[in-house]
Amino acid sequence: MPHDAGSLLRPFALYEASYGMRTLVLDQGYQPHRIISWQRAVCMIFDGKVEVVEEYDEDIRSVTITIKMPAVVRLLRTIVGRKRAIKFSRINVAMRDDFKCQYCGVRHRLRGLTYDHVVPKSQGGKTNWENIVMACYACNERKGHHMPKQAGLRLRRPPVKPKWLPIVAFRVDPATSIPEAWANWVYWHGRLESDP
Repeated sequence: MPHDAGSLLRPFALYEASYGMRTLVLDQGYQPHRIISWQRAVCMIFDGKVEVVEEYDEDIRSVTITIKMPAVVRLLRTIVGRKRAIKFSRINVAMRDDFKCQYCGVRHRLRGLTYDHVVPKSQGGKTNWENIVMACYACNERKGHHMPKQAGLRLRRPPVKPKWLPIVAFRVDPATSIPEAWANWVYWHGRLESDP
């Protein structure tokens, strides 16, 4: 008789409070997909939805079994569903613009950049993909409520709605360390989206 994954996990509350261990989920092509709790990863293993690619050194024990805590798992089935539109957000605009000021071309951390309306709001400019670029604070102040040309600035490239963004749209702060077991799978400078 197969075990119910939920009942197997009840004794596994051991690590969550103290370590907050998380599991990186890869898609079928071994690309990072999302971050989930290790408990959810164990349920997905028992449900046959994922295979374990990397493990942490820690054991997870119940009365009947002992397994290694999953660090990285890979989905066994293709992710099916409609393509989600790319959300208009500050981090996604920064990723589209490669974290560079679109006027001077200097790369900054996200906190060193701000939205800039190419066509100012005061002149009817909208807040959307086609009118927003990232700008450093100095260039943004220089531009003020003018068109780039009026302020003596030139756009590096016109703003467009991206058809895709690299998987960096996730949320793992690059300033914090990632688990060593993820090192071969996480190769960007961005943030990974994490399940609550």
